[in-house]
Amino acid sequence: MTTSTHTIWIKQPLAVFTANDEDAGGGILIQEGKIIELVAKGATPQADYDEIYDAAESVLLPGLINIHHHFYQTLTRAYPPALNKRLFPWLQTLYPVWAGLTPDSIRSSSILAMAELMLSGCTTASDHHYVFPDGLENAIDIQFAAAQEMDMRVYLTRGSMSLGEEQGGLPPQTTVQLEEEILQDSERLIQSYHQPEEGAMQRLALAPCSPFSVSESLMKASAQMAEQYDVRLHTHLAETEDENRFCLEHFGMRPVDYLEHCGWMSNRVWLAHGIYFSDEEVKRLGHAGVGICHCPSSNMILASGICRGIELEQAGCPVGIGVDGSASNDHSNLMAEVRQALLIQRLRYQADEISHLDVLRWVTKGSAACLGRNDIGEIAVGKQADLALFKLDELRFSGAGDPLAALILCGAEKADRVMVQGRWRVIDGRLQGIDLAELMGEHHHLAMQLQN
Repeated sequence: MTTSTHTIWIKQPLAVFTANDEDAGGGILIQEGKIIELVAKGATPQADYDEIYDAAESVLLPGLINIHHHFYQTLTRAYPPALNKRLFPWLQTLYPVWAGLTPDSIRSSSILAMAELMLSGCTTASDHHYVFPDGLENAIDIQFAAAQEMDMRVYLTRGSMSLGEEQGGLPPQTTVQLEEEILQDSERLIQSYHQPEEGAMQRLALAPCSPFSVSESLMKASAQMAEQYDVRLHTHLAETEDENRFCLEHFGMRPVDYLEHCGWMSNRVWLAHGIYFSDEEVKRLGHAGVGICHCPSSNMILASGICRGIELEQAGCPVGIGVDGSASNDHSNLMAEVRQALLIQRLRYQADEISHLDVLRWVTKGSAACLGRNDIGEIAVGKQADLALFKLDELRFSGAGDPLAALILCGAEKADRVMVQGRWRVIDGRLQGIDLAELMGEHHHLAMQLQN
């Protein structure tokens, strides 16, 4: 993506959420892909500008950040044989289907998932891809190419499964790889794609799938490689009580103890779900600075439970939000997921203990912290110009008093404008440069081939 010295004033938004309490009521100035000035409410910019975008009808947010997804699962939404199942049998039903993934289906599903995310206000997406059947060894390369085509900021993960049914795991043997193969490819991908510099459009993390699908030696080797190359680590953990029982039966310890045993108790780690933690485990995770991705819709559909978001954050864990896979959600709309996060947290905490501002913070600054990034997730001078603007011009918003609260409580789901690194990617609710009808036709055809 190229940037320009052209300076834009996003002027006088209807409301603004900066994620840091700074005053940007008069808007912001953007140049060369970064925010260069915050304008106080009622004021005009101190710096010169070339263009004005009148945001008087728009609620301005930092670009939303999705920190857990499985792009390929858009191909198996509402898959009939997997409906109404708990996590383990749900996975056992879908693993053989996913074993049929092809390069074309990975490309199409990745582009479609990113399109859906971007239209919902998302500017940075992390994906956890861990299925590498024969012929799909370059799945992550395909995803990076798709992200470049979309002009979307990504933090992709090299997932893995090495513990098949023959070794006591859940996945069929056709979906697992040898550890040596996994580690060699992980090193190749880091060296080929990971951009450590500020403002990076693409980064890579290492992401063994889960305690029930990878070996202890792979968990430990991944942690050592992450330390060697200074990249992050990601996995599913403590999602269900079944997982707790699996870890106790196979490793003689609970998931958090196993995590620490494998060298993963550090602030370079973020975990998906994190539901079944004891009070003592919450404190340990917080002390280590381990990030937690709250995936409310997936957890509700699979009846997994409710993340202890407030307690984890208070203990010191960064907390972010992810839509999770489109086979367990079954959508990729991040703004809709923010509302779901508020609602499900209200089943655990009192109404005055968590607000719309908390979940907005989680999906912006909190998600950025889980990814170890301090250049995105906020509206502040020097941050990347990743922005989402929403209009309150639908029936659902009529009569709303507080614009920020209305986004969440009234159910905003489609951004009017989205900017990534200073470049408009969504204008008037339309994704730029992508023929959605053509994309959906291709994607649906590939989905039906996979499912049949």
